[in-house]
Amino acid sequence: MSKNRRDLLPEVKIDPKAKRPDWLKVRAPTSKSYHNIKDMLGELKLATVCQEAICPNIEECWGGGTATFMLMGDTCTRACRFCAVKTGNPKGVLDTDEPEKVGYAISQMKLDYVVLTSVDRDDLADLGADHFARTIEVIKENNPNMIVEVLTPDFDARPELVARIMKAKPDVFAHNIETTETLTPLVRDRRSQYRKSLETLRLAKEIRPEQYTKTSIMLGLGESDEDVMQALKDLREVDCNVVTFGQYLAPTNHHKKYLPIVEYAKPQVFDHWKEVADSMGFLYCASGPLVRSSYRAGEFFMKGVIEKQRQEEEKKSSRPVFPTLS
Repeated sequence: MSKNRRDLLPEVKIDPKAKRPDWLKVRAPTSKSYHNIKDMLGELKLATVCQEAICPNIEECWGGGTATFMLMGDTCTRACRFCAVKTGNPKGVLDTDEPEKVGYAISQMKLDYVVLTSVDRDDLADLGADHFARTIEVIKENNPNMIVEVLTPDFDARPELVARIMKAKPDVFAHNIETTETLTPLVRDRRSQYRKSLETLRLAKEIRPEQYTKTSIMLGLGESDEDVMQALKDLREVDCNVVTFGQYLAPTNHHKKYLPIVEYAKPQVFDHWKEVADSMGFLYCASGPLVRSSYRAGEFFMKGVIEKQRQEEEKKSSRPVFPTLS
């Protein structure tokens, strides 16, 4: 790939200094609960993707019983061109007490649905899979009823690493393809490959067939309708259950690291892709300009699905077993 691969992106249709459309405007967080949670996380030196990725829905989620914790520090070993998380080399440094700290924070935040994600840790022999899985296990040990969704790196699509996550039994396994196959080399780090991401999602289902899987796609990077449609077909091929669509928003207009926004997709476009995804058999699709992969509306839906499944399993296990007559 040429060093000038930025030049291969579709023509930018908007002025980067222009005001955002009304449908992308949100008010700054002001609630007391938001600031209390922010202070506590600072004291425990815990990172959340809500903060690091500058999520526009942070107050809605923190006030509504959900939060997304970012494990293994705030420095990613990969450099995707859409992401606000800083890039560097953590040099193998890992907070081994983090699973317990996250468990404590969850108890203080009174959550009933928690999302765990992480930076990429290519500096670790197992890419951080065991640390990720241990955090799930600690949360489940402390509160077996807690619904845990994980948004993981691709773990290089190594079966033994995906299996380690599956052994911890998350309720939802998410890994984002982020964009279409055509745009992936322009948008994501060279190590983050479209087909590798699909394989990670496929492995999760193969290893644990009952596992709910989920992914996310950004719009506004110049993707064609044909490429988005192909991405949805590819996701159905690996039996992905949930897909979300959101608007790409560059972290800043003045940093050369980040890709420009090619266009602001209108709400009708998001409605269209939701209709398409629903018609293709996805269990659920959250689609809107401010939707993110960890989004409260989608989590609320999955909570209902998982709780119903748990109730059915409980009924089955409580039914009396009568001896058969010979």
